[in-house]
Amino acid sequence: MADIACDSCSNNVYDDEYGGYVCAVNMDEDEYCRLMTEGRNKCPYYTADDDYFLARKQ
Repeated sequence: MADIACDSCSNNVYDDEYGGYVCAVNMDEDEYCRLMTEGRNKCPYYTADDDYFLARKQ
C-alpha cells in the first residue's frame, strides 16, 4: 500500500471524528479487500488533487 500516493489524491479528506485523513471513496468491503491484497501500485479511484484541471479544459 506504500506505493499508492493517497497524500496527493483529491479523495483524501480530513475526518474530524477519526482525527486524521481518510479516503472518501464509497467502497464496499470486497473492493477494499481487493485493493489491499492484490498488491497493485495504483489505486483505481485515484484522482489528482489538481486545482487547474478545469482551467486546462476551457
